[in-house]
Amino acid sequence: MTKEFVQLDWNETLRAACHQVFEAAKQEDLRERGDITSLAILPEKPNGEVVFRIRECGVVAGIDCLQIATALYDPELSLDIHVTDGQEVTAGESLAVVRGAAISLLAMERPALNLLCRLSGIATLTRQWTDQIAGSPCRIYDTRKTVPGLRLLEKYAVRCGGGFNHRSDLSEAFLIKDNHLALAGDSQGPLPPAVAVCRAKTYMAEHHFPETTLIEIEVDTWKQFESAISEKPDIILLDNMPAELLARAVEYRNRIAPGVELEASGGITLAKLPAVARTGIERISVGALTHSATQVDIGLDWQDMSTTY
Repeated sequence: MTKEFVQLDWNETLRAACHQVFEAAKQEDLRERGDITSLAILPEKPNGEVVFRIRECGVVAGIDCLQIATALYDPELSLDIHVTDGQEVTAGESLAVVRGAAISLLAMERPALNLLCRLSGIATLTRQWTDQIAGSPCRIYDTRKTVPGLRLLEKYAVRCGGGFNHRSDLSEAFLIKDNHLALAGDSQGPLPPAVAVCRAKTYMAEHHFPETTLIEIEVDTWKQFESAISEKPDIILLDNMPAELLARAVEYRNRIAPGVELEASGGITLAKLPAVARTGIERISVGALTHSATQVDIGLDWQDMSTTY
């Protein structure tokens, strides 16, 4: 594999995205008056300790987001992290402990749990998919079916679960889909895939894109596949094709254009996944990794609040 989409790791870009999420959450919650319940009920300056504890088996993602949350809500909060992203944990395990002003802990509690549960849910679901084809050269990829504002963090969670990132935005790679072919067509029908690939290559050259920029095209019929592969794009996405047709496409590709990678998408379930991977395709993209992930149950356990830290 010589060309690949950008793969997300925990870095300054992800930290900035996480900071924006918590900034927005803080503004949503505290507004101008702050947490009026805590201000009215709690005694002056009580301290506390909370444990982020997972209540079911899962895969952790976004644990370093707690560093950003604690610093934003109260720089004097003390944080101890007990796990790492991508780690499999069992029910009852402690993920992290935070100590400090109770009013700050209460304000941070829900936003931090919302994000950590969401990202760990994506990582856990992704691990289920990748485990199904463990040992296979085939890779599981995400899509852009993400929550607005959370895309980079959700796609990072896919990485924590063992998956791979498809393009993160519309400027990263060329992905010619059926709507592009239809809208660029004429009275004779949609634009032929081979012509679309040529146009992408021309645009890429005229605008001096890096040679590492990927050109991918989606096809859903054998005729479209033959047209697309004649121009040797980097990737051909085979949409909603049965395993038998995928295997036929692999055999044809191996003879005609062995450098072209094949990706399957659409209608693939966990039950069908092993059979799809056995066809010999290199990639499987799954929107469900992000749009259908269930949050992992993580709770916040309060310890003795009488202690002064």
